[in-house]
Amino acid sequence: MNQLNPRQAALNGAMIRFRIMAIYAGVMSLLLWFVSIPTHYLFFKDFYEYVSWISLVHGFTYPIYVFAAFHYCLKAGKSLKSTILFILAGTLPIASFVAERRALREFNSLK
Repeated sequence: MNQLNPRQAALNGAMIRFRIMAIYAGVMSLLLWFVSIPTHYLFFKDFYEYVSWISLVHGFTYPIYVFAAFHYCLKAGKSLKSTILFILAGTLPIASFVAERRALREFNSLK
């Protein structure tokens, strides 16, 4: 098992929470953009009642992602611009996965 240095140890909890929520927000965003919205507006309007839960769950859990991203950025000492970009990454389908990978790369490079 890898030992964490003191900077990584101080950031470890916030990093884990951010990674979980970034992956979750990314999956929910993909479902929202490519399943829920097309079935509601483009086709299968009768089928929408079966997938309407996607937008509800995404709407209730996105604030949790925002708090996790803000907490991670605060603990990591990110700039305001970077913090806003991390928070907005949860709104686009692939962006939260990119933000999670970037955060993990920065976390692993801490000395």
